[in-house]
Amino acid sequence: MTDRFAAGAHVRTYPHDPPHHTRLPRYARGKRGVVVEPEGRAPLADVRAQGRDDAPVEMIYAVRFAARELWGEGDHHVVLDLSESYLSEAE
Repeated sequence: MTDRFAAGAHVRTYPHDPPHHTRLPRYARGKRGVVVEPEGRAPLADVRAQGRDDAPVEMIYAVRFAARELWGEGDHHVVLDLSESYLSEAE
């Protein structure tokens, strides 16, 4: 199975606020980042947190965000481990 995003791919996180648990922090929703590397597959935590056993297994990606993208200031970067369904190709 091929990874959807390769290292260096520009991605955007989904912007919506789901009515259930999600591992995508609110401050990172709708933001642009760069994939550092794929990290392996794991059951989607959003589904597991609902007590369900039918969580799809997804690739987890390390994604680097500029602090300015997240908070409007800062010269550093933040790396988040994010499930594939949280990401789309950046425009």
